[in-house]
Amino acid sequence: MRILIADDNQLVRRGIAGLLASEKDCEVCGEAAEASEALQKASDLRPDLVLLDVSMPGTNGLDIARLLRKQSATLKILMISQHDPQQLLPRSLEAGANGCVDKARLATDLLPTIRNMFAA
Repeated sequence: MRILIADDNQLVRRGIAGLLASEKDCEVCGEAAEASEALQKASDLRPDLVLLDVSMPGTNGLDIARLLRKQSATLKILMISQHDPQQLLPRSLEAGANGCVDKARLATDLLPTIRNMFAA
C-alpha cells in the first residue's frame, strides 16, 4: 500500500517512515509538512492511506480530512495525535477519517491499526 505521511514535525515523519520501512507491502510515497502540501500530494500521488496529524500549520487535520474525503471516497485516512484518541475518535470519524492513533503509541499501535483498516 502507498502511504502519505502528513505531519509538521520532521522527526515524527522520519520515525513513521522508519517503522514502515521494514514492511514489504508498505511504501511511503510522500511526506507533507503543512495542510496545502498534504492536499496537493494526496491529489498528485494518489496514496492508499494518509497518516494525518491533527495539528497542522495552515489548518487543522480534521479540516484536511474533510477535504481529502471529498477528493476520494476510498482513501483511508488515519489521524495521528498527541491528544487522547478516545476523545478525538468521534470528531475524526465525523471528519471522514477511518480512525486515530496516539503519537505516544505509534511504535506499538500504528501497524496493527493500519492492518485492521485494510483487512475490513
